[in-house]
Amino acid sequence: MKDDMLHGAEIIRPIRIRRNPLNVTRRGLVTVEPQKGGGNLPLVMRPSVEGLDLVAWVSTNREFIETYLLKHGGILFRNFNISSLEVFEQFVIACSDELLLYGEPTSPRTQIKNNVYTSTDYPADQSIFLHNENSYRHTWPLKIFFFCLEPSAQGGETPIADCRKVFERIDPKIRQRFIEKGWMLVRNFSDRLSFKWQSVFQTEDKSAVEAYCREAGIETEWRGDRLRTRQVRLAVAQHPVTGEMVWFNHAAFFHVSTLEPSMRKVLLAELKEDDLPNNTYYGDGSPIELSIIEEVREAYRRETVSFPWQEGDILMLDNMLIAHGRNPYVGQRRILVAMTEPFTPKATTFR
Repeated sequence: MKDDMLHGAEIIRPIRIRRNPLNVTRRGLVTVEPQKGGGNLPLVMRPSVEGLDLVAWVSTNREFIETYLLKHGGILFRNFNISSLEVFEQFVIACSDELLLYGEPTSPRTQIKNNVYTSTDYPADQSIFLHNENSYRHTWPLKIFFFCLEPSAQGGETPIADCRKVFERIDPKIRQRFIEKGWMLVRNFSDRLSFKWQSVFQTEDKSAVEAYCREAGIETEWRGDRLRTRQVRLAVAQHPVTGEMVWFNHAAFFHVSTLEPSMRKVLLAELKEDDLPNNTYYGDGSPIELSIIEEVREAYRRETVSFPWQEGDILMLDNMLIAHGRNPYVGQRRILVAMTEPFTPKATTFR
């Protein structure tokens, strides 16, 4: 961004402090600077005056925030004394739009209020690999927000990675293979080791499930009362605003080799690979080589940055530009999540 940035009738000029670029609005309300030690991701916005009403400020500076978000991919709003779910919800609406339902769930969450959810309810000692929310669906949110009500005593960071850079790190030959074939998610719904189809699709009617799946480009296979689905999606997407190419899929996330070793051992002791709750393949159904999955995982690892949560933090991510995950933690941890701006590209499936 240029040293002088025109925002409406305001001029934003950088002030150098400790070698970090620090932008302050002319009214002196908010400072903008990179995360210490994290490069330009996430960008950090802090109040420079006491008692600033973040929701009111965001309401009149939405375009300003969007400009930074599209450039950096993620913004951390810190030290604004946000302490309630209600203010978080107001912030999200002021920043973006109506909060979205968490559709086609693949991980356990608890709905708190008005489509505000807990972050994934996995055991504290397990990590969650980086991913873009709902990339396996035909429609996904363009923005996702995280709110820290209570940071954990140790660990529990939400690592993030720029998917533009992940895309660039992956060997062009591998990228081309995924571009041509796409990737396939196979889900098996059951009462024991995965979600029931009735809870995922919110119906007891098989015909209603089949109708939804046809519309969403999902193949269904009934085995008595059990359901297996297959959905083939794009592995690489173009951002609808910036036009940039991003690595945008759950191919590594849901692959059996990415599971925690203890969990993988338990599942494979009981199930054939075809019957796992989730697994991924190339779009034509052929196996993805382990070496390829490992290269993809390594690309994420090399681009991953993280920061310790502080009470009241809000992290705003462009869900196509930035992937997110979760580190293991000790103690209590309360992070809330909201998603906005549903987006359906012209082509989401291979048929």
